[in-house]
Parts: sequence; C-alpha cells; structure tokens
Amino acid sequence: MGKPTGFIEFPRQAAPYRAPAERLLDFNEIYTDHDIQRLSTQSARCMDCGVPFCQSEEGCPIHNLIPEFNDLVYRDQWHEALDRLQKTNNFPEFTGRVCPAPCEGSCVLGITDPAVTIKNIEMAIIDRGFEEGWVLPNTPSIRTGKTVAIIGSGPAGLAAADQLNMVGHSVTVYERADRIGGLLMYGIPNMKLAKEDVVERRVRLLEEAGISFMTNSPVGDGSDGSLDASQLQQEYDVVLYATGATVPRDLPIDGRELKGVHFAMDFLTANTKSLMDSEHADGDYISAKDKHVIVIGGGDTGTDCIGTSLRHGCKSLVNFELFPKPPETRDANNPWPTWPRIFRVDYGHEEAAHKQGSDPRVYSISSLCFVGNDAGELTGVRTVEVEMKDGRFENVPGSEKDWPADLVFLAMGFLGPEHGASDPLQLEYDERSNYRAEYGEYRTSVDGVFAAGDCRRGQSLVVRAINEGREAAREIDRHLMGHTELP
Repeated sequence: MGKPTGFIEFPRQAAPYRAPAERLLDFNEIYTDHDIQRLSTQSARCMDCGVPFCQSEEGCPIHNLIPEFNDLVYRDQWHEALDRLQKTNNFPEFTGRVCPAPCEGSCVLGITDPAVTIKNIEMAIIDRGFEEGWVLPNTPSIRTGKTVAIIGSGPAGLAAADQLNMVGHSVTVYERADRIGGLLMYGIPNMKLAKEDVVERRVRLLEEAGISFMTNSPVGDGSDGSLDASQLQQEYDVVLYATGATVPRDLPIDGRELKGVHFAMDFLTANTKSLMDSEHADGDYISAKDKHVIVIGGGDTGTDCIGTSLRHGCKSLVNFELFPKPPETRDANNPWPTWPRIFRVDYGHEEAAHKQGSDPRVYSISSLCFVGNDAGELTGVRTVEVEMKDGRFENVPGSEKDWPADLVFLAMGFLGPEHGASDPLQLEYDERSNYRAEYGEYRTSVDGVFAAGDCRRGQSLVVRAINEGREAAREIDRHLMGHTELP
C-alpha cells in the first residue's frame, strides 16, 4: 500500500453533506464537492490487511477491488483507479450514492477503529471519470445475432443489458414507466440520486453502446394495451425478468381506507415525476405542505419520505419504528464482519432534527388504528408502546396515545414482485411469491426465461441487484453461445 501506517496516522473523515438549512430548500443532491486531498488521506487508511473482507460476499456482492482502487487514489492515479472500479461495477455512480456500504461494515480496520470511507472514494472515482471524459460506452465490435428482451429497467435489468450488449447480443429493455431507471428513477429521490445528471447520463451511454429502450411498455397478457409476454418469448431468443419487488407491505388496521393514508412509493414516485415534468407546477403529486406527517417504518424508504416531506414544508413529522432503538455499538450477537446493526442518523433524520429540534423517530411503537372525520379524511393515528417478550411483541398496558396526522406514509418494505407480467408465461413462484430461479443459474421454470434482482431474491440492495444482473447475463450468454467469458 502507498501508506502502510496511514490507518494509524489519520482519523476517519467522511465527506460531509451540504448543511441541512441549505439543502432543505431544494431537491438537489445532498453531497458536497469532492475534496481530493481528504480523499487521498482517507484512501491511505486502507491498511494492507492481507485478507480484504470488504471484497467478500458479506462486504461487496460485486467484489469491487477496493484495496486496489484505494491505493491508486492515494497515488493520484485516478484513471487506473477507474479502470479497477469498472471491472466489477457497471454503475459506481449509483452505488457510490445510494449503497449503505456493507463494504465499510466488513472493513478489517473497523474491528478496532472507524472503517475506511470506501463509499466516498468510490463515488469520487466515477465522478472524476465522467468529468475527465474517461467513461465511454461499452460498444461491441461484433454482433452475435442473438436477441434478448429484458423486462424492467432497474439496476438488475440495466446491469444485465450492459453485460449482454458488451458481448454482442442485441438487447431491448422494456419499461412500463415513462422514463428508464425503475427504482433508480422513481424510487429514490433526487436529493440522493440526481436523475438527469446521473441516471439519464448513464442511460444515454447505454443507448450509445447499442441497447434499445422501450418506455411506456408494460408487459402482461396483451390486454389493456400491454405487451404480450408470450409474444416477447416467441420474438426473442431469451427473456429476462428484472421487474423488482414492487408489492408494498400494507398495514390493514381500522381506518386504512381514510384519505391521507398512502404507500411510501406512491408518494415518492409522484413527487419525482412531477418535479421532473414541471418542477411541481402541475400539482400532480401528494403535497405534505402544512400537513402533520407520520411515516410508519424505518429504512431508506422511510428516510426518503422524511426528506421529501420536509422539502414540501410539512407542519410536523414523526417516524414510527416498531423495533427498539439500536445500540450505539455492535451487540455480541452482531460480530464483525456482519453488517453492523447500530444506531445511525441518515440525511432525513438530520434534517428533521434541524427543523424540529429533535430526531423524528419514535421506537417500540405499534399503530392500532387510523382516526378520521365524517368526511373520510385522516386526522390521526392511535398507537401503543410495545416490548419484546419471548421473541414476540406485546402491548404495554396503558400506553395508548393519539397522534395528529393529515398524511401517513407506509414504508414497511415490499412483499415481492407483481405477477401481471409473469402469469402469462406460467412462471413458478417460491413460497414468498418471488420468481423461482436458482441463485447462480437464474433460470426460471420456463425454458429460455431468466429472472434476476429483487423479483427473484426479494427486496434487497441496489448493489445486490447489479450483482444478480451481471451473473444472470453470464448465464444467458452461456445459454445462447454454449460458453461465456463474462464474469
């Protein structure tokens, strides 16, 4: 390594976000400009550990060559660092922004000290690559004559498309929305992942490389204007399902039908679309302005609802979490190198604390019912405190409480994929309603039809979707050609 004693000499300094008071005024990205000197110092903390767990399945599902690009950044060899990064990651500009960085949770330095700022370094490498014009379309030199249809344009579908196109197959990606990107476009807000400057920039590169994209193209049984899945199967040599896990977990308690109770993704999708279409001038979104907002469920989606509501100008905001507050440090049953289940303050929590004076999260609380008025409008939520006993939650007697609420956003995760696109082919499903396809092979129960990403494995990370898209592309190439050189 460039600085063998760097991990001893330098403390961790993560790249700061823009100040909450500033970033709450817009939907621009929350990140600050890259500080090259700080990045060089932080990359020097990579400790030549011998066995880099950051590259393991636990740390990085796509096995980024992290110690190598850290060393190259320290040596100011940015182009070479980009080459290393692009060997394993099709879209580091996405993961460098939205991945929770399990690599840092598995960093060997993290056993005794704060981990290396791997995520910051990754984002800086790819951003520098775009600024310098080093990132080019992966255009194949020859075409194989084989055709592949990919249903879904999220990270799994795009990664598979990029890989398959590189080896010469003709790829068409079908997306039911009006813009390409799936979760990347409409599931993640602009302040975390810019659309035109980041997502659409990558889509343009993929188009230049020869990939075809079809928007406003839902796949189903051919009725209601949808494309017939059976017809696609006949027209293409292979069909890959990469539709994501888009069925949200509901909260079927009394009052669920009241006006003002929404799934989180309906709120986030409409907000982003209206912002991109008209900068919210069309009013075609769920506005939280001057509303009492309650977000039920933590995680990234819950945080994104918090950040979006605050930018609308909500009157108050509370975030309910069923589980107890996590510990500040790892528990004994959560050892390194597993993902550290510890208390974290994400961008939305910091913004809420800035505006309201305290963290918005309330722990160990369960919703009993939604409360409304005679007009069928939401006015509040009734809750009860809970505690864990013998592995089950039990209500705490006498702890009921009513909270004012004009809007409630349900951010409790996703159950699996929708089946409208897959039922026409009679795909088999597993016990969790996902498309049944063995990990590593990605073949469904129908010959020539593959599945990858959240629709196969269940709700997970963008980086895992990219991994599955890459691996599915490898198996599709093997299926088409009898052999493959794809990783």
